[in-house]
Amino acid sequence: MSVTAKVNQPLAEVAADAAAVEQLYAELGALFDSELVGARDGEELKKLRDRWLGRKQGLLTFSNDHWLKSAPRPLKPAVGKLQNELKTRVEQALEEQAARAAQSARSEPRIDLTLPGPERPLGARHPVRIVQEEVESIFRSLGYSVSSGPEIESDYYNFEALNFPSDHPARDAMDTIFITDRMLLRTHTSPNQIRIMERTPPPLRYIVPGKVYRNDAPDASHSPMFHQVEGFAVDEKISFCDLKGTIDYFLKSLFGAAIRTRFRPSFFPFTEPSAEVDISCLFCAQTGCRVCKGSGWIELLGCGMVDPAVFSFVQVDTTQYSGFAFGMGVERLAMLKYGVQDIQQFYHGDVRFLHQFR
Repeated sequence: MSVTAKVNQPLAEVAADAAAVEQLYAELGALFDSELVGARDGEELKKLRDRWLGRKQGLLTFSNDHWLKSAPRPLKPAVGKLQNELKTRVEQALEEQAARAAQSARSEPRIDLTLPGPERPLGARHPVRIVQEEVESIFRSLGYSVSSGPEIESDYYNFEALNFPSDHPARDAMDTIFITDRMLLRTHTSPNQIRIMERTPPPLRYIVPGKVYRNDAPDASHSPMFHQVEGFAVDEKISFCDLKGTIDYFLKSLFGAAIRTRFRPSFFPFTEPSAEVDISCLFCAQTGCRVCKGSGWIELLGCGMVDPAVFSFVQVDTTQYSGFAFGMGVERLAMLKYGVQDIQQFYHGDVRFLHQFR
């Protein structure tokens, strides 16, 4: 017979002497200890308190009524003592367990599993990267391949093979970051044009995106490091009309079909004839504003027909082939596309700024 069944029996039926009474209360105490281990929170402790100390159905109420009250006179003092000791132990143990449960609840906040989990912060694609990938996509659709080259270049590829004269200002340390007398951080991505033509015969259509470096002091429109996309095409019967059509299509694809383009005569050592390309102001519809300095036009990139002197460095037959080249700053495109007024914002790593472009 279990001890819980025995508490409903008169003492005379379950214990004949003092030793048997002690055994009964020892079994009852052991039962309480085992049930206390499983009571971890307030609700479980309340149920355990009712089971043991309830006024009508508590196990200690039954033991008091059935054992203590029915005990023979010689056993009554021993039964009373054991009854009080067990009751005191149960009350004290329940209070201590309740205090531990309350402390645990305060130190470990409850988790509501029905609530959504905390949002994990996500990074953002950099606006310069977004624009660069868009530029690449537009030219890929025109049949251009995308190439890359070393950021540390030789004077030969960066200047000499691109027809820069030895006394050109760009070859001065005031403009270029030199590593040694003949090695430098590339000032444009055009050196890769020479590298590609050295190893691959025409026809060629390539763009070369990447980082470039100039010895410039940082301000709202300059940075010692920025990104550039150089492009070129070499084939039979390529003319300046092909260049104009390519650039016009590219700029309308990037900024919208409503923009207008304008080509102005210019000079670059590696192209002849050369031109600067402007687009109609994106912000004032050519009525004049601070961005376009009241002119209605914004200067955007340089281009021209590849100078025959450049072809002579790579053994391209100028009687059979001609080509054009162009170059543009990616940050410049991004500033116009997104209305950013300070180029330095691209390099500060401010997530509040970057998250605008996700």
